[in-house]
Amino acid sequence: MLSSGRFTVGAMSTSTSPPTFKRTPVNPWSWSLNFGYNQAEVVEGTRRQLICAGQTAVDAGGNPQHPGDMRSQITLALDNLEAVLAAADMDLTNVTRLDIYATDVDELMKHFDVLGARLGSVGATPPQTVLGVTRLAIPPLMFEISATAAG
Repeated sequence: MLSSGRFTVGAMSTSTSPPTFKRTPVNPWSWSLNFGYNQAEVVEGTRRQLICAGQTAVDAGGNPQHPGDMRSQITLALDNLEAVLAAADMDLTNVTRLDIYATDVDELMKHFDVLGARLGSVGATPPQTVLGVTRLAIPPLMFEISATAAG
């Protein structure tokens, strides 16, 4: 167990295996597939559901990293998301929904390949929403990603 003074985190097994549930893409239109996501998915046969808080570009102490560098913030936020998933014995293939927040959507889209490469490398195409926001909770963060996962 890890304690940060504010909360305690219990680590679970780090072995990951492919999800055992059934995912059926729902795409009444195919345009979203060009962007790497399904419009919806029917998820059947899950045993567990994980609802992640938004993950950002912070270090293990919660300190913001990479001010002004969207690409590096996306990369670290994804690393942090994968760490949360791993602590729950899951990985990106378990993600059933993503919500993405950016303080500059145009800048985010210039670096969206980072997200596409990470998800695409494991064949994950979860439904997702991208929202432009005025700011995130901790300045100078520019990118936040939250996920729902099932296993």
